[in-house]
Amino acid sequence: MVHPIDGFYAVIPAGGIGSRLWPLSRAEAPKFLHDLTGSGQTLLRDTWDRLEPLAGSDRIAVVTGRAHRAAVEAELPGIPDHNVFLESEPRDSTAAIGLAAAVLVRREPDVVIGSFAADHVIRGARVFGFAVCQAVEVARAGYICTIGIQPSEPSTGFGYIKRAEELVIDGAPEAALVERFIEKPDRETATQYFADRAYSWNAGMFISRADVLLAEIAESEPELHAGLLELAEAWDDRAARGPAVDRIWPTLRKIAIDYTVAEPAAAKGRLAVVPGHFDWDDVGDFASLSKLMSDGRKNDLAILGENARVLADASSGIVVTQTQRIISVIGVQNIVVVDTPDALLVTTSEHAQRVKQVVDALKLTGRGDVL
Repeated sequence: MVHPIDGFYAVIPAGGIGSRLWPLSRAEAPKFLHDLTGSGQTLLRDTWDRLEPLAGSDRIAVVTGRAHRAAVEAELPGIPDHNVFLESEPRDSTAAIGLAAAVLVRREPDVVIGSFAADHVIRGARVFGFAVCQAVEVARAGYICTIGIQPSEPSTGFGYIKRAEELVIDGAPEAALVERFIEKPDRETATQYFADRAYSWNAGMFISRADVLLAEIAESEPELHAGLLELAEAWDDRAARGPAVDRIWPTLRKIAIDYTVAEPAAAKGRLAVVPGHFDWDDVGDFASLSKLMSDGRKNDLAILGENARVLADASSGIVVTQTQRIISVIGVQNIVVVDTPDALLVTTSEHAQRVKQVVDALKLTGRGDVL
């Protein structure tokens, strides 16, 4: 794009630890602060670079934890201080995105905001930009809009969006209403969705007028909405902000925006979708990272790590290393090896989703030192 989109503000929620990518992703160094694509920069920086042409460097906000402020600002030296929104603790996506909406609408009543996760991989900047431009026009027409990804396989790891009738909106030729959201399906159902072009993956991107999004939160979660407005009132007063966050933020309900905004809006005919004709992956586990690194070639062993010392013979999968140890992988298929200075993970692509159970077990046994 030659010029940023008028009246548009991009919001990057940068939270969560990516527990299915343990022990690479940790509380102090979550997924979005890693280079998982070999691009030479973090996923957060990739996200910023993708959004800057659409919004401009002074109209991108990041919502992150206090503990990650220094790392985020080091990755994004161009971000204005007033566009870094700090959480005292994780409260999920409704609170994070709702806070940004509540603050930004006070600064600019007609603002359209778009929420884009800090830790997703997107290839195809021009078609991504076209989808966002369409979504902004849909948002200006009063809808909450999401970007749906055409499935490349019958995945059970993503939620799905079912498209309904088309909308007639200038500047958004591919827009349609959303009939419903569907949670992660089983394999048989995912196969049916894959064969039906009406279904797309839910990539968790939401574009809306800030006041429209806040009104939806007010209908579904009035107490949460009231807390967000109280925070926004104090936000641009440096003396009042800290005490307000400490007092109000921990009381906000921890709930995903899919449940407070997307699903209720779909039921009321207020949610729209535009297709995203770009490659997208949320890098949700080591199986998806392996596929991403090998570009889908089934018999390759992907290797990630600076100066990695890996010997491989007749093996496939992924090896991630943060040490100087020599790792030898011989005659194994779909292997996952993650070697860090204080923890070693060995599993297979088939069981990659179960890594989260290891993290849960470590929490229960008091081994927070490796989390």
